[in-house]
Amino acid sequence: MNQQSKQPTNYGALGTLVTVFFFWGFIAASNSIFIPFCKTHFKLSQFESQLIDTAFYGAYFIGSMLLFVISSSLKIDILNRMGYKKGIIWGLGISIAGALMMIPAVNSGSFFFILGAFFVIALGFSLQQTAAQPFAISLGDPSTGSHRLNLGGSVNSFGTTVGPLIVSFALFGSVKEGAGSAADIGSIKTLYLIVGGVFFLAAFIFFISKLPKTTGDEHIEKSNKALLSLLTITAALVALILLGQYTDLGKLELTSIALVAVFAVLFFSYSSASKSGDGWGAMKYPQLILGMLAIFVYVGVEVTIASNMGALLKTPDFGSITDAHNSSFISLYWGSLMIGRWTGAISVFNFKKQTRLLLTVIVPLVAFGLILAVNYLRGNDVSDLYYYVVCIAIMIGGTLWGQEKPVKTLLTFSLLAAAAMVIGMLTTGTVATYAFISGGLFCSVMWPCIFALAIAGLGKYTSEGSAFLIMMILGGAIIPPLQGAMADKMGIHTSYILAVVCFLYLAWHAIQTRKVLKKQGLDFDQQIGGGH
Repeated sequence: MNQQSKQPTNYGALGTLVTVFFFWGFIAASNSIFIPFCKTHFKLSQFESQLIDTAFYGAYFIGSMLLFVISSSLKIDILNRMGYKKGIIWGLGISIAGALMMIPAVNSGSFFFILGAFFVIALGFSLQQTAAQPFAISLGDPSTGSHRLNLGGSVNSFGTTVGPLIVSFALFGSVKEGAGSAADIGSIKTLYLIVGGVFFLAAFIFFISKLPKTTGDEHIEKSNKALLSLLTITAALVALILLGQYTDLGKLELTSIALVAVFAVLFFSYSSASKSGDGWGAMKYPQLILGMLAIFVYVGVEVTIASNMGALLKTPDFGSITDAHNSSFISLYWGSLMIGRWTGAISVFNFKKQTRLLLTVIVPLVAFGLILAVNYLRGNDVSDLYYYVVCIAIMIGGTLWGQEKPVKTLLTFSLLAAAAMVIGMLTTGTVATYAFISGGLFCSVMWPCIFALAIAGLGKYTSEGSAFLIMMILGGAIIPPLQGAMADKMGIHTSYILAVVCFLYLAWHAIQTRKVLKKQGLDFDQQIGGGH
């Protein structure tokens, strides 16, 4: 593919679109502060505290599932009918309702009511993401779609960087570490009033913005087999929840079975659809099913590293750091995703090769400088953070080695992340802490690589495929509580073996997906390498 044949990027529309990426990151990363706080406030076990992630990321599955059921019953892609722009606006409306719902939830003092508010907020996010991800890819050449998702991800990661700090302020009354060790949960009401207002502002901006028309009335055949596959997953998860309520089956066993059930159903679907695509809809494309499993694992491992970090930092081997003092480390983790995604976003712009090379070194250092500045303003001693530049240097090396190619980049960063988790498990103190935090650096560019490869060549099934992928954010609802259950059994430090396994799986996924796409005449690595 030569440069002349490539579709130009619509930068104006892309600039408007990436604003919603910020909110996803802000709220999702804030959960990392809420989880240890709620664990203490409501006197929860480590497993129970992870139910925040279960409610939040489970909503993505339910929301995308509902969208698919409606589309399947009407024999038309409902998101194509309404258009990506309206889909995002409706999604923001649902999130506004969830943010306002948080106020009576806090007043009630009920942890489960609060979980419900998180669920509704994320339900809106599921519709926003289902629309925004393929929208970003459609605003330019498909082979460089992962680069535009990286730009959105870089804005998302800015939200993940400031989210824990703002929520820490809301809970503890100051941006400075240790300014308050006790928190008043009632202060969350003001925060979520503001969040609801900001969601409304974002919806208004989209309403008045002139964005490319993406509506379509093209009919698609019923996807009865795909629907059955996804309903099987849903039924299995509901059955496991009931088993957990009415039997003595342990939390570790329940979450392990849930993980196995998702993999078993989707691998069976992969095998069946490869023999005959009739009735499978978008799932007749093997790259999509592989992508669904990869998104499940990726979201799960990205979230579980941070969500269990509060408990890890409380242990003597990691400095016995309390909830009121851990936000800087959690912010550094999510900030690490910002570092990597800012670096990945360079590829969106048509810089000369030498300029791109220079920016690949400068941009991550500037992003790291921003994180240091934020921590300094919070009154933290940042001298220990300087050593983290070693991890950033490794990330820069991995970026250059990946050569902006989705498969090669995904494989490289998966292996680097697995190695970092092993180092974290075999050490303690500062080295182990930064090894686990560096998981954020290596996770940073995985989502756009997985997503772009998964919807490659789907054509009219792109929106449906996007809904399936967003559905698999379900991994964030299963893998963190699975690690929490493992931690209750074997200790929080040892439980990070789960992260090692997840990253090794993603490395296998990169290799397998390239084989599948090459059989279809799609080789994005070759296209980008030859034409960029």
